[in-house]
Amino acid sequence: MPALVGPIKINLVASGAVMQVGDTLYVSPKISSKTFAGAGAFNTGNFIIANNGISLTNTLDLDASDQNIVGNA
Repeated sequence: MPALVGPIKINLVASGAVMQVGDTLYVSPKISSKTFAGAGAFNTGNFIIANNGISLTNTLDLDASDQNIVGNA
């Protein structure tokens, strides 16, 4: 059964964003990324105190691939 969709406003389309309008059977986004951050880097909220004496982030990656997305349909 078709869906009735009203006005749509899109504020931001970022990498890997998925937008669904109306009826959808299967949504399968394809994206792979890697993020490096030090101690306390992803803390969110108000009044955060992160006491880190020494913070080292190992970014050495010796393997050829981490997350294969080739062949996923």
